[in-house]
This record gives sequence, C-alpha cells and structure tokens, in this order.
Amino acid sequence: MSWLSYRRGDRTFVGLVDGEDVVPLEGVRRIDAGTGAEALRAARPLASERVPIAEVELLPPSWAPERVLCVGLNYDEHIAETGRERPTYPVLFPKFASSLIAADRPIAVPPESQQVDYEGELAVVVGTAGRRIPVERAADHVLGYTVANDVTVRDFQYRTHQWVQGKAWDASTPIGPVLVPPEEVDLASAGIRTTVDGELVQESDLSHLIFSVPELIATISVFTELRPGDVILTGTPGGVGFRREPKLFLVPGTAVSVEVDGVGRIDSRVVAEPTGASPR
Repeated sequence: MSWLSYRRGDRTFVGLVDGEDVVPLEGVRRIDAGTGAEALRAARPLASERVPIAEVELLPPSWAPERVLCVGLNYDEHIAETGRERPTYPVLFPKFASSLIAADRPIAVPPESQQVDYEGELAVVVGTAGRRIPVERAADHVLGYTVANDVTVRDFQYRTHQWVQGKAWDASTPIGPVLVPPEEVDLASAGIRTTVDGELVQESDLSHLIFSVPELIATISVFTELRPGDVILTGTPGGVGFRREPKLFLVPGTAVSVEVDGVGRIDSRVVAEPTGASPR
C-alpha cells in the first residue's frame, strides 16, 4: 500500500495507489497537522472516483508541512569525503514548504549558481504529533517514508557557516512520488542510490545512518513539537558532486535519479530557470 497526493482540476486529494490508478480517500485533501495517521488510515476509499495516475498532477506527499527539517553528515562515507569529524549530535538545518516540488517536476538551476548538487535521501513524514518523544516510541509517530533529492546550491551554502542559503531555495527539492507506510519498509537493509546521466554516483543502505530515524525524531522533538505532515530528510551518503574529482554538478540537460528500495524512485530532468522567473 502507498499514498499519493495529487491535484485534479482545482481540487487536491490524497489517495491509495492501485496499480496505474489512484483511488481518492473520502474527506482527505492533504496530509497536514489536521490530518494525521489515524484520520488517513480510517478514511474510506472512493472506488467510483478512481483515476489513472497519468491523468493527475502530482504533489509532494506532504506539500504544506509546518516543518521541513534536514540532517547533514549522517553517513560515515559522506563525513569522510567532507573531512569533518563524526558528529555526536545530529547536524540539523531547515528547508521551507516552498522548497518542495513534486517528484515529476524538473529541477531548475538558478542563474545565480554554477554549483548545483544532488543529494539522494530517505524522507520521513510524521503522522502523530509529539514533543519530547522517547526513542523507543518514536517509530509510532511515523506516517510513512518517501524519497527526496536534497538539491544543494553549493556556492551559496559555503558563503557562511550556516547552510540555509544553499539549502532552502524555492522549488528546489523533489520529493515523492508516493508515501509508503513504515511497516512496508525495511530500514535495516533498504538500499539507497543516486545516478547522474546513468552513472551510479551514490550507493549505500539505510542501516548506515549514524542517527537512526527514531533517534532523529527523539532529538528534534526535544526543541519543537513534531506535527502530522512534518518532513524530515535523513541525510545523504557519500558521493556528492562537490566532493568528487572532477566536481560533478547538475546542469541543464542532466538526468538525475534517486531510488530507495521499497520506497520509490524519483527521475528528474534538469532545466535552466528563466531569469526573473520562479519555477514553482
């Protein structure tokens, strides 16, 4: 089972994926603070309103989250390639809801940058609110998992010691396409990989996360209440373009894919953002 967020006409829906079709859930227009795991699982599928996925506009699984929190330096290979020390507390930074785009939207390279980088990641969507959540109960707060590409504008990221100006560009982060319930994903063995123009550039598995999903939820919920729809990007493996020799950046015409076993795959094309325009 997996959920899909989508728009048809001027209305938004959340539905169950059934082969090449999606079946909307009664009364559920989006995954957010007002629609958590309990409401989503209890909603009745409207079989008579089934529609081919090819005929709908995809949306990010959670397209209006109150929080998008991301984790840096969460794989040993990535730490080694950056030359940094292994963290004892998660390296956290924010994105905004405006950063997220549907999985089938192109990645638009802004005219201000020549160093746009890929970062394949597992993303977590929160389903149950909580503050100061114990590690042993953290998994109960997960609605599901999805795929993300934490596209990073490196020449802006390294202008200061803070990362937000390189990480939170509008309409820069493909996420989706589906949201998979946690019971259907094996975090102990699922592989994660990124390809650029068909070349494998990142490969690892989720057992190599330094800070596990429960640890991240417990840590974040100490300083802010997590609410349904909130998104956590869990970090990227080694092999990012900025640390390769020669460096490898996303340019118009590039094809980049991110896949997480049992969760899904994002296939993105890279385009130039028109000067003065917003790709959102």
